[in-house]
Amino acid sequence: MEQKLSYEQALVRLEQIIRAMESDKIPLEDSLRMYEEGVAIVRRLSAELDEAERKIKILQQNAQGEIVAVDFITNDAEE
Repeated sequence: MEQKLSYEQALVRLEQIIRAMESDKIPLEDSLRMYEEGVAIVRRLSAELDEAERKIKILQQNAQGEIVAVDFITNDAEE
């Protein structure tokens, strides 16, 4: 994966890798290479999502009735 794929292109590539590996029609060596590529893609996409999440702000009304921007917080800790 030399070139920098967009998020959507990387997701499509990951889906292609998964389908190819599930087909059982590729040699072990190619399967291992695809697995490594897939892991790299998952890590990259996860990092991009984390970064996007840090940038998201939610508009909320505070006790004084003012609209304020607060950081987006996920409920990952509760899962």
